[in-house]
Amino acid sequence: MKIIKNKTFSKERALYAIKNATVKNCSFSGEEDGESALKECDFITAEQCNFKLRYPLWHVNDSQINDCNFYETCRAALWYDNGIKICNSRLNGIKALRECNNVSLLSSEVNSAEFSWKCSDVRLTDCAINGEYAFFLCKNLNLTNVKFSGKYSFQYCENIRLNNCDLNTKDAFWHANGGVIENCVVKGEYLGWYSNNLTFINCKIIGTQPLCYCKNLTLINCTMEDCDLSFEYSEVNATVNSQITSVKNVLKGKVVANSYGQIINEQSKYPLEALIITKGDN
Repeated sequence: MKIIKNKTFSKERALYAIKNATVKNCSFSGEEDGESALKECDFITAEQCNFKLRYPLWHVNDSQINDCNFYETCRAALWYDNGIKICNSRLNGIKALRECNNVSLLSSEVNSAEFSWKCSDVRLTDCAINGEYAFFLCKNLNLTNVKFSGKYSFQYCENIRLNNCDLNTKDAFWHANGGVIENCVVKGEYLGWYSNNLTFINCKIIGTQPLCYCKNLTLINCTMEDCDLSFEYSEVNATVNSQITSVKNVLKGKVVANSYGQIINEQSKYPLEALIITKGDN
């Protein structure tokens, strides 16, 4: 195993296509402003490194990143990679992860617009993510104990599982197909429109006009807060352990809640076949 340590690299493709190497306490920075420092590398470990230049880790396979800093100037840090494990690191450049497969992030912080687009088999555990438009067109996502803040998230995703996460977002899960969201707080506007086969278990859902135009939607032992105009034109089976501010034109299925501020059935384009039930009613 080759060890490269305590060096500064500023040239383009400075360590291009190296294999079986550890890069430790190195800085990728300098006036030459070189791109793609570790492009096409395999079986490498980057430890305690500072990445300040663009596109450092493209087409990288079976590698680890430990305790590294990716600065705001480090745009598009990881693209087209396979088999990457990132631990105790901070990713701050725009578009930090794209079209990657089999990636895990552990105990890391991300502040990256357009984070994790078109990726598959991505796992995040004990992470904090801030990203305006995150997890777009991803498949096989698994998030555990993740705190997320950003306007748009999980759009057009397939096969997702979230557990014990705190989401402060907007337009989350639009057109998502297949997923289980469990023990989570989901706060935002227009949650889950046009989604298919989503299940929320023991979740707290907060915000206006959630879960409209959904198919095969399930809520189990959830609570809802400030959720007006809920479930419009959705096919839903929901058990809600709170009041729902209002439900509107629920298409099919059954909604059971403690109470309703308002049940709205008006100006519907389609026949309304759903049962809207208050707990305790016969």
